[in-house]
Amino acid sequence: MFEFVDPEIGFTSSVIRDPKRFVGRSDLIQNCMNALNAREGLIAVYGKRGVGKSSLLRQVQQMANGNYDIAQKAGLAHLIPKHPRRYYTVYYACDSNISNTDDLVRRLCNDTDTEDGLLRLVPDQGKKLVEFSRSEDASAGMDLKLVQWGVKGSDVEKYGSVVPNDLVQSFRNFVSGALDANNRIWSKRDALLLLLDEFDVIRNKDGLGSLIKSLTSPTVKFGVCGIGQDLGALISDHKSVARLIEQGAIYVKPMSPMETREIFVTAEALFGGKVKFDKKVVDQIVDLSEGFPYFAQLIGKSSVQYGNEIGTNEIDAKIFGEVLDKIRTGRSFPNLEDAYQLAVGSSKERAMLLVLLAEQQSEATLYNDDIGNVVLQKTRSTAQGLGIEYIDQLMPRLVEERYGPALVKHGDRRGVYEFADPVFRAYVKLRKLD
Repeated sequence: MFEFVDPEIGFTSSVIRDPKRFVGRSDLIQNCMNALNAREGLIAVYGKRGVGKSSLLRQVQQMANGNYDIAQKAGLAHLIPKHPRRYYTVYYACDSNISNTDDLVRRLCNDTDTEDGLLRLVPDQGKKLVEFSRSEDASAGMDLKLVQWGVKGSDVEKYGSVVPNDLVQSFRNFVSGALDANNRIWSKRDALLLLLDEFDVIRNKDGLGSLIKSLTSPTVKFGVCGIGQDLGALISDHKSVARLIEQGAIYVKPMSPMETREIFVTAEALFGGKVKFDKKVVDQIVDLSEGFPYFAQLIGKSSVQYGNEIGTNEIDAKIFGEVLDKIRTGRSFPNLEDAYQLAVGSSKERAMLLVLLAEQQSEATLYNDDIGNVVLQKTRSTAQGLGIEYIDQLMPRLVEERYGPALVKHGDRRGVYEFADPVFRAYVKLRKLD
């Protein structure tokens, strides 16, 4: 008998925080455990878009707070230290409005998020906030907060102090003060862990490597999450950062087919057995999603939604065929469809070219570090056979920033590109042409 179910119970396009919903990645979980329990070092989670980096970083935060459920689930209970290092954690997702290191530090010091913000670590007892004095020079002005603690009626102890117009030193004092103050009130933890997600959107990373290097100590650890070339930018800014990353470099590749199937086993359990996916349907989704958990989750969620629409909890081959028809006609994933329409415009030839590029080297997707790379020259003859004569006139819209871009230049090799978002590449292959 049909029962309406909320698709979000089993599938989500959001970052996964609950260890019960997180699947696979046992090797990465082990690496994260090792990095967390090292006295010093930088945790660097990196990989292509859509592979689950942010969800893994949230599991790092769980373990840092002392919750090792994810390690036990991964069969790694025997590797959990008897006395694991525990941290106060700060988690901040960067955005494109952060243009440089100073902007980032300002954001960290002003973030009032009650679960993840740095200011939540300021004890409420005897707390008072005093605004920073501002510089007359707008570029050096700060809108941070000076924090002082102390029990009413006693001398105020100043754990955080401001050095006027010296943002980095003020931040250092602020971080050190927060750790010390919390350890005076709560059960003592070993260090403060600052996790910076969406690290790749910061436009100018100059000075960030030096900042991380100068602050990293047995009591302060950083974790950054971004795409691979951003780690290179971090290292080039301060060469010795490479030594900090040695133990904490966590490279997240696309999921194996077995791990992707586990997404659906977990989802069915979360649905309490009310939703069933045919095994052949799951196998098809595994192939279509190409190891990107985000895309697998989207397809699973869309399937359950469609089941609700027509009154069934059984996702069999026939039902899934109708789901695929909705995806192929651009009716299921509005964000990916908007990106597709922006890339191709009104050109049927450009749409055909984009599909040809997306389908190039598809067999190497799960195993090749150059996932998504395309060579324009390899497509020319095929394109000409389909009546696409002027590839070079169609390419600019695919690589221009204002239209996405769908493709970005890969290194210095002429005519070699990669899809800016591998999930978009998988969507183009699935969608094909109307």
